[in-house]
Amino acid sequence: MSTFATIDDLPADSRVLVRLDLNSPIEDGKPQDNRRFERHAETVRELADAGHRVVCMAHQGRPGRDDFTSLSGHAAILAEHVGRDVRFVADTYGDEALSAIDALEPGEVLLLENTRMCDDELPEESPEAKAETAFVTTLAPRFDAYVNDAYSAAHRRHASLVGFPLALPAYAGRVMETEYEANTAIATREFDGPVTMVVGGTKATDVIGVMDALADKVDRFLLGGVAGELFLRAAGHPVGHDVAGTDLFDEQWERNRELIESVLAERGDAIRLASDLAYEDDGDRAEVAVDDIDEKTEAYLDVGSETVADYEPPIRASDAVFVKGALGVFEDERFADGTVGVLEAIAETDCFSVVGGGDTSRAIELYGLDEDDFSHVSIAGGAYIRALTGESLPAVETLRAAANRSQPPERR
Repeated sequence: MSTFATIDDLPADSRVLVRLDLNSPIEDGKPQDNRRFERHAETVRELADAGHRVVCMAHQGRPGRDDFTSLSGHAAILAEHVGRDVRFVADTYGDEALSAIDALEPGEVLLLENTRMCDDELPEESPEAKAETAFVTTLAPRFDAYVNDAYSAAHRRHASLVGFPLALPAYAGRVMETEYEANTAIATREFDGPVTMVVGGTKATDVIGVMDALADKVDRFLLGGVAGELFLRAAGHPVGHDVAGTDLFDEQWERNRELIESVLAERGDAIRLASDLAYEDDGDRAEVAVDDIDEKTEAYLDVGSETVADYEPPIRASDAVFVKGALGVFEDERFADGTVGVLEAIAETDCFSVVGGGDTSRAIELYGLDEDDFSHVSIAGGAYIRALTGESLPAVETLRAAANRSQPPERR
């Protein structure tokens, strides 16, 4: 890929600083293993096997939140996936960290403490400002190269993401490379047949923006989740508003009503809406036809079986299918039919397919689908949305700029 340099271009015997995204759910104070560790381990393993000295950095949570914690537990999980020891140092760029970095032998791996424990990390500033922080100016001279593998954080202007590429020769890791290529395919690739997008999830504001931005690149949209219900409301059905126990609809409707109505008016022929919805009735799954709903009294938790049957033929006739968001609350097996049914249809179709967003991709694992049946399963959320809508990703832009530079600074 010519967009930026990759680790294929990395000089031999380098000391490399590698930015990963290991941000994970925290339960009982411990990080939970997930797809991000598995994916990033490929880059770390490849670098270590090649004899590089590998120093990793990552973030966890944000200051003030319950999941803001040390990365000590992350090192053990990463080590399991990499297949070799990953040392941890409870420091980011102080003397303890610098000593551990200097002591590394070829093929050894070290994980530094949570980058967000550094005051220099979080404020969103220009790459030039970030490159001048103590965090970057202290660490960069210890390294030959910087590798960014954190595509899922590429929409941020944080020091560990945009500062180091100005101070060091910079390369894309395998996750960065594959995520960028797959997630920009909708804008850059030519497809012979229809392009379909499955749109769902709870963040309607994001996906409605995607629908608007991709109107001329997608032949049909199949809707579910909160966005699907809001479009049903715009089409005149008495749904898409909050009932007791929910707060997902009214605020998003007010914010997006005009855009929803304009997208529906302009592209209504390309938009498929649910014909039935599922809800909980005495602990069981029940379904109701949208045309039979006179008043919304229940929270709808999935699209119905008729909708799944309606959505499968256009998926199977597609040359490319992109997924953003689940069609229901798939974590509850009673309300997984929509999401899993659509994913199964995609898996059985010989098409280019990208499943985006951490939540939706989790359904693949949860319900025993084979990840290899999809062209790409993204671990990115915000960056995936940015890529789909054509917005620039600051961390990608700094990698591109770095590809035009050559001479590395002298290492101490």
